Amino acid sequence: MVLDVSSPVELTVSEIEKAKTRLQGYASLTPLLNFPVLDERVNGRVFIKAENLQRTGSFKFRGAFNRLSLIPEDKRPAGVVACSSGNHAQGVAAAAKILGFPATIVMPKDAPELKIQRTKALGAEVVLYDRETEDREAIAKGICKERGATFIHPYNDSGVIVGQGTTGLEIAEQCELLGVTPDLVISCTGGGGLTSGIALALEEKLPEVLIYTAEPDGFDDYARSLEAGERVSNPVLGGSVCDAVLTETPGDKGFSVLSRRHAKGLSVSDEEALNAVAFAYFELKLVVEPGAAVALASVLSKKIDLTGKTAVITISGGNVDPAVFATALKQYSAETVPA
Repeated sequence: MVLDVSSPVELTVSEIEKAKTRLQGYASLTPLLNFPVLDERVNGRVFIKAENLQRTGSFKFRGAFNRLSLIPEDKRPAGVVACSSGNHAQGVAAAAKILGFPATIVMPKDAPELKIQRTKALGAEVVLYDRETEDREAIAKGICKERGATFIHPYNDSGVIVGQGTTGLEIAEQCELLGVTPDLVISCTGGGGLTSGIALALEEKLPEVLIYTAEPDGFDDYARSLEAGERVSNPVLGGSVCDAVLTETPGDKGFSVLSRRHAKGLSVSDEEALNAVAFAYFELKLVVEPGAAVALASVLSKKIDLTGKTAVITISGGNVDPAVFATALKQYSAETVPA
């Protein structure tokens, strides 16, 4: 059962610029951070775009607020519906609260309890489902039909993608201010909204930069799709600690952008992702969730050689489950933290 994911905007840099204007005063200008300890680990230079410091704790607020801002006034009272394990949920809920219309979020039962509670706290109605046995889009479609609500896809919506692309505009502007020309960008990737938005934003401003997706092992549908030249699916829908980036298959809109940019894919194990969560806490003083740490994990575990290169990586969110965070820190502090 397929939901309408049409959007009133095209995937262009000019639309990203318009999104940037809409977001002014609402979204945070997140920092581009450099840490000597990380540079030394990879024998290169790494700049972190810290979207864990974004409003609602992830980049998702950018795309959600931009897309909701495009909904005509006469359709707003019917509200919006979204499907999400947590970060898109909070982004949509916060944007709807700001703009003054209702939001319903379809969330998996195994989503981190913290994300469920925060989504509710932002005023959204939460409908839980079993990701192994139920079709979340069928549930969302039923709600949309009943209420006349607008569906907000987490990554396969042009309005969402150009909102996420404001991250890329900021990266380009911040690199210019620092006098830095990155060789590559590695972005945490689920359905591809953030990564394709960044790639689109940099297409004119940094046309030579290489784009890499970062995903969990076993859920590397983007890496396999880019290699195959067509979208492929993951065999299972759950089972990784990296809940924020678990999707069935790439969105066609983002995939078209990343294919055009000749992007390549990297993947990391859950253990490597958790190690990156702990490294970020102990060494960088940043709180990161596992799915948002896969780009950092890819450079820490040497999935790509950064010797003599300059890379920008995303940390896409910081809404980590306390129990998962504690496990990561305990594992890391016992085995890896320097004396």
